[in-house]
Amino acid sequence: MERAVFAGGCFWCMIQPFDSLAGIQSVISGYTGGTKENPTYLEVKSGETGHTEAVEIIYDPLVISYDELLEIYWQQTDPTDAFGQFEDRGSSYRPVIFYFDEKQKEHAEKSKETLQNSGRFDEPIVTKIEKATVFYPAEEEHQDYYQRNPENYQKNAARRKKFISEFW
Repeated sequence: MERAVFAGGCFWCMIQPFDSLAGIQSVISGYTGGTKENPTYLEVKSGETGHTEAVEIIYDPLVISYDELLEIYWQQTDPTDAFGQFEDRGSSYRPVIFYFDEKQKEHAEKSKETLQNSGRFDEPIVTKIEKATVFYPAEEEHQDYYQRNPENYQKNAARRKKFISEFW
């Protein structure tokens, strides 16, 4: 199994697109990229810890490739918005692809360049590609949120879904 970590705004909305794919063992909501050990949701949301809400995906590369995960990732975000995603604003919601090794970094950079050159967006692709740091799983109430709180999830995902249908 291998790991991928993606930040694309609210982690509640980032679980579902990956959760039911063949080859995915788990998708966990959490926090990464900051300075505080074991941060809480409220601490991360405040923007003071430097963490970003993200998902950690454990996957079987023989069934689904990192490149396929990247393609799915791009289609869940507005890669031209560096200051959050959709309803969620601030550094804790910024879009980031976190890489674990040079191979992931190269694939992420190539996919970003391909998207930039595609002409799909008029503005520059600003999603960051950063070395992965410690990933802290979020509190239990944030795991599988879309399944446990479907009405609130639908409300929170409305602008994202509209964007996805328009651009992808």
